[in-house]
Amino acid sequence: MFPFIHLGPLTLGTYGLMVAVGLICAFFILRADFARRRVSADAEAIIGITGLAGLAGSRLYHLLESPAEFFADPWLQLFSTMGFAFFGAVIGGFLALWLLARRFRIPALLMLDVASPAAALGYGIGRIGCLLSGDGDYGIPTSLPWGMSFPNGIVPTTDRVHPTPIYEFLVAIIIFWILWKLGERGLKMRAPNGMIFAAYLVLTGIARFLVEIIRINPRSFYGLSNAQAASVVSVIAGILLFVLCRRAQTAPRRA
Repeated sequence: MFPFIHLGPLTLGTYGLMVAVGLICAFFILRADFARRRVSADAEAIIGITGLAGLAGSRLYHLLESPAEFFADPWLQLFSTMGFAFFGAVIGGFLALWLLARRFRIPALLMLDVASPAAALGYGIGRIGCLLSGDGDYGIPTSLPWGMSFPNGIVPTTDRVHPTPIYEFLVAIIIFWILWKLGERGLKMRAPNGMIFAAYLVLTGIARFLVEIIRINPRSFYGLSNAQAASVVSVIAGILLFVLCRRAQTAPRRA
C-alpha cells in the first residue's frame, strides 16, 4: 500500500488525493445533471462548499462515535487527518446542499436529486483512497483468492482480509449508474422532486449495512455497528421520502 507519495520535500496523502479526484469527478457529474435539467447554478461553488461541509461532518461524526477518546485530547483529535465517517459526510454535505438550494433559489429536493449521483460516484472514488492508504477500512480475514494484506498501511495488518474499499467502489459505480438512469427516466415522466434522493438513501443504506457485516468495526446497537444503525435510519428515511413524493404526485390538485 502507499499511504503517502513523496515528491522531493512534498508529501501527499493518497487518501486526500483520491478524495480530491472524487470531488472533481462529482463536479462534472453535477454540472452535467444541471445541464440536462436546464437548471442554472454554480456547480464549482456547490461542489467546493459541499465537499468541505462533507469532510467536516465526516470528521465530527467520527469524533462523536468515540467521545471518550475525543475528550481525552480534543485538539489533537479535532485536527487529526485520520478518522472519517461516511454518514457524517452525508449529513454535512446534504445540509450544505439544502442551504445552497436556498441561495440559488432551487427547490431543495431538486438540489438533492441532482447531487445524489455525483455523491455516489465521488464516494466510491474516495474509497480507493482508503485502499491505497490502508487506513483500517478493510474487512475481516478471508481465504478468498482476492484477499489482501496491508503490512505498510496506516493501520497495518499482515492477515489477508476482505478489501472492502474495492467492494464499496464497485457498488458505488452501480448505484451511480442506477441513479443517473432514474434521473433520465424521471425527466421523461416528470417525476416529482425527491425520488432520486430517496433512492440514494435506500441504496447506499443497504450497501453500507451489508459491507459492515464483514468490516472490523465494533458493535454497539443490538449487535450492529454505528454505521449499520445509521444505515437502517437511511433506508427508513428513503422509504418515507419516496412515499411522501408519490403521495404528492398522485394528490388531486385544487382548482
